Amino acid sequence: MPTYAPASPAAYKQQSILTAPPERLVVMLYDGALRFLFQAGAAMRDDQIALSDEKLRRAEAIVDHLLGTLDMSAGEIASNLEGIYVFCKRLLMESRFDRDAGKIDKVRELLGELRESWAQIAGA
Repeated sequence: MPTYAPASPAAYKQQSILTAPPERLVVMLYDGALRFLFQAGAAMRDDQIALSDEKLRRAEAIVDHLLGTLDMSAGEIASNLEGIYVFCKRLLMESRFDRDAGKIDKVRELLGELRESWAQIAGA
């Protein structure tokens, strides 16, 4: 009788992503962005510039993805999200230039609010 090894945590995560409805995927993206922003802010406060920049780049990539996948035919909601994402990108760029972790915190606040709204939509 064959024995089966349990799947790794990475395999479970991959499966949950592959089977998640679109609304849940958006929540997962926000979760990732929030995690990277938290790490970037902590690193910036500790003067770990290279680590802060790496985490900011990862968060910015998620915001870019959210921005790039907006369905602008959805009307006012998509337009409002576009404005928020562009504002977040600007704040993140300024935070890197000014070494101001407070601007990262502001983006975390904005994206956190959006995450909660999407979580309600997704029933998560």
